[in-house]
Formats: sequence, C-alpha cells, structure tokens
Amino acid sequence: MKTTIEEIEQQIAGEFENFEDWLEKYNYIIEMGKDLPLINEKFKTKQNLISGCQSSVWLHADYKDGLVFFSADSDAVITKGIVNMLIRVLSGQTPEDIISSQLTFIDEVGLKEHLSPTRSNGLVSMIKQMKFYALAFQTKYGA
Repeated sequence: MKTTIEEIEQQIAGEFENFEDWLEKYNYIIEMGKDLPLINEKFKTKQNLISGCQSSVWLHADYKDGLVFFSADSDAVITKGIVNMLIRVLSGQTPEDIISSQLTFIDEVGLKEHLSPTRSNGLVSMIKQMKFYALAFQTKYGA
C-alpha cells in the first residue's frame, strides 16, 4: 500500500523534532540534499529551470502508471535539501493528491519563517511548479 502525502509529512515533521535548534535543522536539510534523486543531465534545460529561486533549480516530472515522479538538482546545498523534502512528499503520488496537498509539514517544521525571503519565495515557486506538472498530467491523461 502506498504511503500517503500526509503520512510522509508526519515522518518529516517527526524527524525535525529530533533537533534542538535551527543550525542542526539546516545541517539536516543539507544532508537531505545529498540524497536528492538527481535530474538526468538532458533535463537540465532552461525549460526545467524554476523561476523565482535565488539559486538555480531544475525540476523534471515523469508520469508512470498513474503516478508522478520528480527529479531535480540545484547549485545550492540548502536548496537541494528543500527540493528533496518536496520530492519525498510528492513523488510517487497521483496528480490529484499532489494538486490537493496542503503541505502542512512546511509550517510544522518552521521552514518558511527560518528561510530568507528569497529562499522562501523559491520554496513557493518549487511547490507551484510541482503542482503545475501534476495538473498538466491530470489534464493530459485524465488522471
């Protein structure tokens, strides 16, 4: 049985509870970036570059068996960790579930208020792009 978006969000929120301060949390985010499912070099194109991010972030989505799978890369270590958290939550889910997801873990772990305004804007841009891909697959395949 597939793990739901909410269950994965709870896992991530629980992982962040293990840390005392934001320096430890930032280090954890950087560590998560090292596990990022990297985008194939052929998808590192201007078309897959997310606008609104301070750093360069490439995001690619595939649709297989009714589910959306994401891969990404970034030139910034914190951003790699952030996009990896989003991929962990949203990859392997249905377009409908991605579109309707609230992504409450972002507020639960305090991510938005501990990011610089430009990084926070980048986070919002990444989420919008992931939901846009899901909407495009839903429209194209009637998923």
